[in-house]
Amino acid sequence: MIGLGTLINCGGIIVGGILGFLFGKKMPERVREGLNMACGITVLFIGIAGALGYMLAAGRSMFIVICIALGALVGELINIERLFERFGEWLKKKTGNAKDKDFVNAFVTSSLTVCIGAMAIVGAIEDGLKGDFSILATKSVLDLIIIIVMTCSMGKGCVFSAIPVFVFEGLITLLARLIAPVVTEAAQNNISLIGSILIFCVGVNLVWGKKVRVANMLPAVIFAAGAAFLPFSF
Repeated sequence: MIGLGTLINCGGIIVGGILGFLFGKKMPERVREGLNMACGITVLFIGIAGALGYMLAAGRSMFIVICIALGALVGELINIERLFERFGEWLKKKTGNAKDKDFVNAFVTSSLTVCIGAMAIVGAIEDGLKGDFSILATKSVLDLIIIIVMTCSMGKGCVFSAIPVFVFEGLITLLARLIAPVVTEAAQNNISLIGSILIFCVGVNLVWGKKVRVANMLPAVIFAAGAAFLPFSF
C-alpha cells in the first residue's frame, strides 16, 4: 500500500508524544533539562554522521556553502520560520493550549527535527515508487524515541509535529511517480548531505538555545537537488 510508510511514521510520532506527555509531567525540571540536552546531542551526531559520509567521499565544501547561503537567502526573504510559528500559534489556540508558552517552540523544533533529513525524503520516494516503506518504518522508531524525549523536556506541542510530517512525506510519496525520472542518485546524495547539515543545526538549537533559524534554510535542499543536474560539479 503506497503511503503506508507515512502513516506508520505519523503513528510513531503520536505514540511518542503521548508517552512523553504522560511521563514528562512526573519528571522534575532538572531531569527534563537533562533529557533536552541529551536529545540535542543525539540530533547533533545524527546530523554529523549523515553529512560526513558524503563530505569524506568527495570534498563538497564549496557546494555546501553555496547551497546553504542561497537557501538561507530565499528562506529569510520568505521567512519560512515565521510561517511555522504562525501555524503553531494557530494550533495552540485550536487545541486549547493558549496558556502553554512553550507550545510553539516545541512544535517548531520537533517538526524540523523529524521532517528534515535523508530518511524522510528517500523513504517517501521509495514508498511512492515501489511501495517499500521499510525506510520510513525505521524512521518511525527513531522519531518515536526522539519525540518521547522532546515531549518530556519541551511539552505536548511536539506531538503535533505529526501534521507537517504527514503533509511533507505524503506529498513526496504522491509525487514520487512524477519526479522519478528527475531524482537521480546524485540528487539524492546532495539532498542527504544538505539535509544532514540542517539536522545538525536543529541540534545546535536544542543544546545552546535557539540561535539558528533552520526553517529559513530549507530552500537549500531544493538548490542541492538542482545542483545535481548542472553540467559541472563544485
